[in-house]
Amino acid sequence: LGIPNSRLRYFLIAKLHQEPFQVSGQVSLLVLLEFAFSSLTSEEKNLDPNINPDCSSKKSLPKGAVLFKLETVEEMERKHGQDNDSSIQMLKDFLEEEHEEMSQYFLPPKSLLRYSFLLDIVKPTCRRSTCFTKGYGHYVEGTGSVLQTAVDIQLESVFKHIEELPEEEKLMKLSTLKLRYFTPREIANLHGFPPEFGFPDKVTTKQCYRLLGNSLNVHVVAKLISILLG
Repeated sequence: LGIPNSRLRYFLIAKLHQEPFQVSGQVSLLVLLEFAFSSLTSEEKNLDPNINPDCSSKKSLPKGAVLFKLETVEEMERKHGQDNDSSIQMLKDFLEEEHEEMSQYFLPPKSLLRYSFLLDIVKPTCRRSTCFTKGYGHYVEGTGSVLQTAVDIQLESVFKHIEELPEEEKLMKLSTLKLRYFTPREIANLHGFPPEFGFPDKVTTKQCYRLLGNSLNVHVVAKLISILLG
């Protein structure tokens, strides 16, 4: 679909009559393989010779690269690969114009200090973002990507040796990134909702995040319906 958002879901669709679905065997096989891998135990998944039992990587870092936050070399390479995939749109195509009300979406100092090494940070020019859950905006860890609005700042320069700094200096460095949550409108855009879609004024931002976190991508649902009707 070319949408820079990962939202892995498995769907089971069925018809009452016995007409076969118009889906290629290759696609079906891919789904089965992904499902099989998701069913493996953690021990089975760690049979990769490049991964140690403690999930650390045996691969060496590319020259000049800084492995920051709690990620492996493979995760870093995967992110770079996604960002270099020109078939995927950039996040900036789904973002709202910056305005004064955006200040409410910036991460508070407490969250920056406590969760900085767990955040999935993306820039407007990135071609990826993680799945947004119903806890987005309320919880930080594992609920969705955050946007770096200070695009000229290099992440590596901020995170390099940051754990050695006193708390005040650490916060100053992290604040230079100007990290914010994606707005509900932006998440709706990534989910394929049309521009005219919106929430009633009485619905709070937290409620919007909860509703969007429980929703599905409109384009995926449309494809499933076309398969059922095809």
